[in-house]
Amino acid sequence: MLLSVVAGIFLLDHITKVAAFFYLPDQPVELLPFFHLTYVENTGAAFGMMQNGNFLLIFVMLAIIAYIIISWRELCSCGSLVKWGAVFILAGALGNLYDRILLGFVIDFLDFRVWPVFNVADSFITVGGCMFVISLFMQRRKKREER
Repeated sequence: MLLSVVAGIFLLDHITKVAAFFYLPDQPVELLPFFHLTYVENTGAAFGMMQNGNFLLIFVMLAIIAYIIISWRELCSCGSLVKWGAVFILAGALGNLYDRILLGFVIDFLDFRVWPVFNVADSFITVGGCMFVISLFMQRRKKREER
């Protein structure tokens, strides 16, 4: 089942990026005053860091994917938050890795105007990372209560 979720997220990310590539004009499309669809070819990492760092970013994503796969059993034994966080990070990393290898950049298109433009994969990576952090705080709290 978890593999199906990874595949579903990957497909959702890919389909939305293909749609952005083919259907978004050169100008942003305003859906709401605070939310636009803006086509961006991102050669860097999140928030515009490491522009033109594609090779390094591919290596980092491969390392993250390898870690999740190698540590899968251990991650799953840490509880649901960690398990689902790993699923979300894995799916998002695979989505962005696919773009980087095939295109040399990642397609971003979700634009809240006050935040850098991002994509579905970025969203899942962020949510997965937050789930890891929340789990960490919950484990620390539990250990304190046990003392």
